[in-house]
Amino acid sequence: MSDDLSKYRIIHFATHSFLDSTHPELSSIALSMLDQQGRPQNGFLRSHEVFNLKLGAELVVLSGCRTGLGKEVKGEGLYGMTRGFMYAGSKRVVVSLWDVQDQATARLMTDFYKELLGPRQSPTAAALRAAQIAIWRDARWQAPYYWAAFVLQGEPK
Repeated sequence: MSDDLSKYRIIHFATHSFLDSTHPELSSIALSMLDQQGRPQNGFLRSHEVFNLKLGAELVVLSGCRTGLGKEVKGEGLYGMTRGFMYAGSKRVVVSLWDVQDQATARLMTDFYKELLGPRQSPTAAALRAAQIAIWRDARWQAPYYWAAFVLQGEPK
């Protein structure tokens, strides 16, 4: 979580997340619970810590469960990970609105990045939509549960 994060254009967290709707500042994503020497460490990146990051990212993707949820604060809007990453400097954030299925999410993200970074270099919103359509066409994952959880927040580019 060093300042080196500011050097990356795309940051992707494929990990578990924990929503605390009572105290949204304690919502977190799980990172490594061991340091480089194998010693235990606090591996949770909490929502309130995200606000202090310095990012220049075009895109942050949080592909864990319920990463786009938070607590509605009157006069402030939704307080959660999305807001934290945008406040920290990300132009766009892709998050999920409910628990997601691992294999379907892996396929969706693979298709998303092929559209985003491949020969077409589709805009973020178009890449996400194309990936959702591709997974919907697969008989195993036609139900919206498998592909509709992910949404884009921020500039649509």
